[in-house]
Amino acid sequence: QVQLVESGGGLVQAGGSLRLSCTESGRTFNTYAMGWFRQAPGKEREFVAAISWSGAATYDADSVKGRFTISRDNAKNTVYLQVTNLKPEDTAVYYCAIRSLPYYLGTRDANDYDYWGQGTQVTVSS
Repeated sequence: QVQLVESGGGLVQAGGSLRLSCTESGRTFNTYAMGWFRQAPGKEREFVAAISWSGAATYDADSVKGRFTISRDNAKNTVYLQVTNLKPEDTAVYYCAIRSLPYYLGTRDANDYDYWGQGTQVTVSS
């Protein structure tokens, strides 16, 4: 059974940084693309970043480009989201997700992902 566990969220002042982690257990992690999404109160879930199974290809939303970086360590079954220069509008629950088609690229479409973590809260104060 796939299990994704996020960590690293918290309360931070505007301009601050965090590193979010998502660890997967139970599958062949290094063959699957991963994505990060977020959902703010009263808003729909939105794409943040995605990374291919090998880590060679990454995609970012325009709203986070230059501030957020996705990476992965396949030896640790973990994908990371380094978030810097945080803004109050970045406040949301951040979710990681796995696309369980081997050797596929990540996408911006949440419907392409099959398993989701429970989320980690990021709150940015002004």
